[in-house]
Amino acid sequence: MDLLFEPMFRVPFVTGLVLALLLPIVGVLARLRNEWLAALGFAHLAGAGGALGSLLLLPVLPAAVLCAVAGVMARALWQRSGNDLYALMILAGWSVMVLAAAVSRHASSLGQMLVDGQLYFTRWPYLFSALVLVALAIPCLPWLMRRLLRLSLLPWQDQANGYPVKRVMLLFNLLLALSVALAAMVMGVMAAFALLFLPAWVAFGVAASWRQAWVVAAMLGGAGYLVAFVLALLLDMPFGPVLTAVLCLAVLLRLRGPDSGSPSSEGR
Repeated sequence: MDLLFEPMFRVPFVTGLVLALLLPIVGVLARLRNEWLAALGFAHLAGAGGALGSLLLLPVLPAAVLCAVAGVMARALWQRSGNDLYALMILAGWSVMVLAAAVSRHASSLGQMLVDGQLYFTRWPYLFSALVLVALAIPCLPWLMRRLLRLSLLPWQDQANGYPVKRVMLLFNLLLALSVALAAMVMGVMAAFALLFLPAWVAFGVAASWRQAWVVAAMLGGAGYLVAFVLALLLDMPFGPVLTAVLCLAVLLRLRGPDSGSPSSEGR
């Protein structure tokens, strides 16, 4: 138990906690737009960028973020609707990660970290990046929620009145990509996806309003993170799979009936 109070774990703990509270809130927006597969696509692109950065001896975090942002630009130029592009991102990102790991020992170590999560080795640049991301997200989230609700409920009016749909979706995808890319570098690719997808899934089933959905999702993400942090440290297990398992267990314990749909528009 003394390990839990070691100073060396303070920066990793705060970094992960910040992301564990932010990603579920972004996940609510992604589920509203039925864009949750985008999170997995951007996460794999970030992983591919990190692996390529390691292979080319470039800074890993900027390389990962740039690849995720490139995915956002590709989505803005993609003329087709649906999840086809995100599936392509997942497959391409996975193949690049595996191939980079095959030709470079350093990239291979990073690839394993992208699976297991490197939370306990996180240092100040990651914490600073997480705090900057939250500072940018706080004013954007309410603005995005109102506009994404409008796009979901009144899409025909928005198109007829020249509503800036592309601008809204570009900002949303940028926030999604940056959040997932940073979380993938810190916690692992699948753990980042689990944080974005699973708490929002539960929140959609129990919340009575959109604000309540944000609160439920953030609380579940934060609680799951705290449990996983302690368990992974005490059991000497990789953090990413432990966090994913904890969130999956929480979902299985809560979701015993059919999904109740979306929260109501009251209190949004």
